[in-house]
Amino acid sequence: MRDDLTKDLFPTHGEAIDPVEMARRDLRKNLPKRFYKDAAVELRDGAFALLLDGRSARTPARAALTLPTRESGEAVAVEWAAQGDIIDPATMPLTRLVNSALDGVAVNMAETAAEIVKFAGSDLVCYRAAEPDSLVRAQAEAWNPVLAFARDSLGARFVLAEGVMFARQPDAALAAVEAAVAAAVGRGAAAPLRLAALNVMTNLTGSALIALAVAQGAMTAQAGWDAAHVDETFQEKAWGADAEAEARRARRWRDMEAAATLYSLLRQAA
Repeated sequence: MRDDLTKDLFPTHGEAIDPVEMARRDLRKNLPKRFYKDAAVELRDGAFALLLDGRSARTPARAALTLPTRESGEAVAVEWAAQGDIIDPATMPLTRLVNSALDGVAVNMAETAAEIVKFAGSDLVCYRAAEPDSLVRAQAEAWNPVLAFARDSLGARFVLAEGVMFARQPDAALAAVEAAVAAAVGRGAAAPLRLAALNVMTNLTGSALIALAVAQGAMTAQAGWDAAHVDETFQEKAWGADAEAEARRARRWRDMEAAATLYSLLRQAA
């Protein structure tokens, strides 16, 4: 395997995933030809390693690309097996996420978890429009169940605000989110991967509460995504869709779906 392949194609050590920038970066690169025939997963030293023609694949930081369960490893292998004559990272959201988890999140666990809790301090679902009535209703229908989840499942009660005026959230609510994040991440080899997935879902939706609801199975990834885009959907119905915005959202959805899938595959993993 070319030693510089993953370094060239995927995020480097500690680099955050930005789906839009990754897509633009992909366009700027001369994508390499596929250099392997088979992608498979094999148990090695207690972890499931991605093998390309029998050789261990590595992350951009040169760590072995391994996952704690066969199911998650096979999901990554499917992306590699599905490549055509060229290798296109834009079609490999799981691989990008795993690389980021192993190279970046794993050495910044506390900081990454704190970032998620910080989102909860100004969570999307707490900021409501004053008008028109149709948007007010759409936000309430999409976001009130998320707040009910936070109240009933996390023990966190949040304050609502109108418009963009900042509303300080109760310390008890943020402490409850912090505890929920810690529980969702857990310990062991799967912890950095679960945390990376949760962080991506939070960043893509603008809501730690939506991300936690998806992680805990209280919402599907699609329902969480739709809830996060109530305002955009409302504007599109009123003024029409923008092709560039739709393409950008489609790219971001692929990363959301990958994060939700990875978390689901690792929810019970040690």
